[in-house]
Amino acid sequence: MTELCDRSALELRRLIGTKEISPVEVMESCIARTEAVNPAVNAMVTTNYNAARIEAKEAENAVLDGDDLGLLHGLPIGIKDLETTGGIRTTYGSLLYENNVPEMDQLSVENVRDEGAIILGKTNTPEFGAGANTKNRVFGATGNPFNPDLTCAGSSGGSAVALACSMTPIASGSDFGGSLRTPAGFCGVVGFRVSPGVVPVDTRPVGLTPLSVVGPMGRTVGDAALLLAAQTDANIRDPFSSSVDPDLLEPLDQVDLSSLRIAVSADLGCATVDNDIRAAFESKVGAFRHVFANADDRAPDMTNVHETFEILRSVNFVAAHRERLREHKDLLGPNIIDNVTRGLDYSLEDVSWANVQQSKIYRGVMDFFDDVDILICPTASVSPFPHAQNAITEINGEEMPTYMRWLALSYGLTMASCSSLSLPCGVDHKGMPFGIQIVGPNGSDRFVSQVAHALEQYLASNADLSRPVPDLDALKSMGK
Repeated sequence: MTELCDRSALELRRLIGTKEISPVEVMESCIARTEAVNPAVNAMVTTNYNAARIEAKEAENAVLDGDDLGLLHGLPIGIKDLETTGGIRTTYGSLLYENNVPEMDQLSVENVRDEGAIILGKTNTPEFGAGANTKNRVFGATGNPFNPDLTCAGSSGGSAVALACSMTPIASGSDFGGSLRTPAGFCGVVGFRVSPGVVPVDTRPVGLTPLSVVGPMGRTVGDAALLLAAQTDANIRDPFSSSVDPDLLEPLDQVDLSSLRIAVSADLGCATVDNDIRAAFESKVGAFRHVFANADDRAPDMTNVHETFEILRSVNFVAAHRERLREHKDLLGPNIIDNVTRGLDYSLEDVSWANVQQSKIYRGVMDFFDDVDILICPTASVSPFPHAQNAITEINGEEMPTYMRWLALSYGLTMASCSSLSLPCGVDHKGMPFGIQIVGPNGSDRFVSQVAHALEQYLASNADLSRPVPDLDALKSMGK
């Protein structure tokens, strides 16, 4: 019999609204699953059980009293530990904030609480989100739910693992170079990097750059869309937030895939992709490309994307962490030190060049979508690797010049401000989850989620392409 925690967020919300289940029952199911599985994977690093139980009881009373209910009323949620939560420990994965308990929520958290979500706990992240391997010196590493010795990627790794294990039905994430999408791909869930400003962010150290976004994660596209509807807002504290697309607040419509023109690329024309991952992608696409009107193999122009990304990423890291490096270097991990140190070596000329190149990439990719509805590519260039290894250092014998280079499939799309959703698509050659990115131009978030939702339903009918599920009994045994 399916436990409540294993049901979708959409179903749970419907059943809460019709009084068929109680928010208290849902919360207890999620707490029980977390207690049983989390010791094996270390995804939920700060729990909020006492307050969550009180809030679940209040949510139950609101239903019984006939009160107006929010979009997420009574749903447990995991909040990434990069997001500031009032009254709940927020460490940012850093020893500098090991015992930090903020007084207020940041906007993205405030919005989901206002819509009735109940924070079960905080999910693990690498220090300040730096690196696609979720581990830090406060909490240690988060293991992949399909093999806890392997990485769940990052930086939204804790959220991805919590979802895959049904600790919560929804979870938050954030994305600069792939932090929503790569963990989703590695763990068999959905991660959605939305367009800048769709979810207002008031905590970016450099507010006038659109590269870092907050977005939703779920086990299905519908669940992620439900969370996005609660996260989205128009708030002038984020300079990219100007209005709310009313369509994002509506249930997903059915898109006719047979009317769509798609582009397919195994490497975006810029990424080094493991040969086995390339073969897996081509095989999977071969099993579904016929459902579209046209599916042409082509890639957008990503000229100079690697250098552009490294420079602009460094601007953000220097702005956020320069003083921390000067005053607390002994408390910082290698990724923060590496980013800030390299960033300080760049000149104003370098930064100016990178801004020009990023603008060219953006405009070129927008032109690419003039005659293509959707682009599909792999989520990650490699299969999950041991979390004891900081990052991928070589692919197909080619050395990776920086610890981020293996993430080019995701950060290339960041440079173009694309709307990009990672969708589970079976498993790879090693039996680990495989993800594909459903990509549209900036501002196409509703359309991207609709296409992903329709494709998800098609993939679900094929055992080789459907969402994989971890062995929860094995994880429970490991945690004892």
